[in-house]
Amino acid sequence: MTTEGEQFASALAEQDPAALRAVLADRIDFAALTPGRHWTSTDPAEVVGEIVLGRWFGPGRRITELCSVTTGRIAGCRHVGYLLRVERDGVDHLVGQQAYYTARDGAIDWLRILCSGYQAVSASEPAAVATGFSR
Repeated sequence: MTTEGEQFASALAEQDPAALRAVLADRIDFAALTPGRHWTSTDPAEVVGEIVLGRWFGPGRRITELCSVTTGRIAGCRHVGYLLRVERDGVDHLVGQQAYYTARDGAIDWLRILCSGYQAVSASEPAAVATGFSR
């Protein structure tokens, strides 16, 4: 069975706004921390269109690989961690995110994300070696 967190990571890796929106509830309590900024929203359209696929992974940023996904649970709170290889302005980067969430009726209604930021790597460098993540 695929968790909502895995669905979120997969939709993000595909940069698919419809699939990302489909995994979020109509009203969401969203907060995220990226290097240099704290993000909040209660509107799933804003989360997807303006934040995740707008500012984080918008124009000039192409996700080329979903390198790893891990899942877990802490009581009623679920966890998904994922590592992405992203080409930004012709340079390869790794971006790791850790997300904690709750879901109701198959949709994420509370989501907290912590992001590593863009970490430059050589195009031939394996993601697992570069970060210590395992596949």
